[in-house]
Amino acid sequence: MQQPSQTPSPLPTVTPSPTLPPTATFTPTPTLHPLTIQSMRLRDYPGSEITFEEKLASGANYERYLVSYLSEGLKIFALMTIPFGEPPDGGFPVIIFNHGYIPPREYRPTERYVAYVNAFASRGYIVFRPDYRGHGNSEGEARGAYSNPDYTIDVLNAVASIKRYPRANPQKIGMWGHSMGGHITLRVMVTSGDVKAGVIWAGVVGSYEDLMYRWRPTPIPTLSTGGRRFTQQLVETYGSPQENPSFWESISPIMFVNQISGPLQLHHAVDDSVVPLYFSQRLYEAMQAAGQPVEFYTYPGDDHNIANSFSLAMQRSIEFFDRYLK
Repeated sequence: MQQPSQTPSPLPTVTPSPTLPPTATFTPTPTLHPLTIQSMRLRDYPGSEITFEEKLASGANYERYLVSYLSEGLKIFALMTIPFGEPPDGGFPVIIFNHGYIPPREYRPTERYVAYVNAFASRGYIVFRPDYRGHGNSEGEARGAYSNPDYTIDVLNAVASIKRYPRANPQKIGMWGHSMGGHITLRVMVTSGDVKAGVIWAGVVGSYEDLMYRWRPTPIPTLSTGGRRFTQQLVETYGSPQENPSFWESISPIMFVNQISGPLQLHHAVDDSVVPLYFSQRLYEAMQAAGQPVEFYTYPGDDHNIANSFSLAMQRSIEFFDRYLK
């Protein structure tokens, strides 16, 4: 694939990762940690039939609904759009929409990301936006996306559920993710083969070592309820990334892009103050090294939401999905 004209600037200089004192010891556990990609691949993600809970106001050329499905026995709600008219042969293409971090108690499925969803929906896609457990009316506890695989499991069950929907094309599923949703998107795409193309805006897509030591100004924000306690527990059990790199690589999706399910398009503001540009640069280089199709666009003078260049970034995203899903 021809690469975009915009390419990332050289990687920034980073401070070496801290190491444990020489006296530190660790004892690996006998079973796979649930965050490991191998463990994720061994799970089942059956999904369920989609239940239509409430009809919302229609868009210009699509219907909008609140729906629900099952994930590990939990009822998970989602926003779903469906184009007017008869689907093409095989069904409408689908975009699974993974939103970024929103405090679970503040989350509302019809608020925020409205323009994003509408842009994809108006172009003939079914858009399926899972709430994640513990968000809105979804059952379960919101424990975060980085310290356990819960939200990724919910999204994988969303994929399985939309594949059952008769008007959707199960062979033409794409995935979009922003910030935390970018982490989920990458994790899904190295776990399952169902997603044919992914677009990530300002994604938390570095390795866990990057998340621990190279996330500025505050490492691992909202990593879990326990914050840094979670990574300290992993260090105490498995050792630091320097002592036990194989474990930390085993839970980092970026280390598995040689087996990713489809091409990626990455977008990141140069001056993003929430998630560093470095993360997307790392993923771009990892995809290139693995010989995987990837595009990377940077936006000088923009913010975490790429608000100033929204129309351009969205146009590029739609064209990318059109290329691989239509």
